[in-house]
Amino acid sequence: MTYVKWTLIIVFWLLVGMVLHYTLPQHDIVRITDTYEKRVDPGENRWFWAQADVGADGTLPSRDVFFIQTRLENGKIMVYRNEDTGWGWPPYFKFDTSNLQAEATDMRSAPDNPRWVALKHYGWRNEFLSIFPNAISVRPVEGPDVRIIPWTTIVVLVVLLAVFWALRVRWLRFRARRIDPALERTGDRLDAGSDRVKGWFRK
Repeated sequence: MTYVKWTLIIVFWLLVGMVLHYTLPQHDIVRITDTYEKRVDPGENRWFWAQADVGADGTLPSRDVFFIQTRLENGKIMVYRNEDTGWGWPPYFKFDTSNLQAEATDMRSAPDNPRWVALKHYGWRNEFLSIFPNAISVRPVEGPDVRIIPWTTIVVLVVLLAVFWALRVRWLRFRARRIDPALERTGDRLDAGSDRVKGWFRK
């Protein structure tokens, strides 16, 4: 029973960690090499695509999606999608997809004269499942060695930790006042009943 309990606890926290890692914003220092628009037909990976742009017909099976091609300092390629999140999840309330695409296009640069930018995004990149992180914002930085402090992520994690701690404290108090005494009374009744049964058998 103990193994099952700890397995469930570990699985629960792994799921929480995955949701937070996917949802919370991250920053990449990149050089934008190109931007383009592509027709996308979400299939089995549709959970990793945002809803259709605000004001568009969300019933269409396919839609045009903006993409931003970049290179990291180490030379690796990273491709981001650029979609509105609207009023849905994650709650970034992003409605400026076209403006962001225009900004990214204006910040393109060549290897011999690089322009480094901090690209804020959420999500994962998986080539096998055709999953792309969603770009949230882009701004120029001095160079590839710039360090971005993820204040939003820090604040969210601190708030979640505080909420979890408050709920845990209240649960422990409730358990100590109500549940544990009830279990003790139940155990005492069971012990008393067991003693009576044993007494009957002795007679």
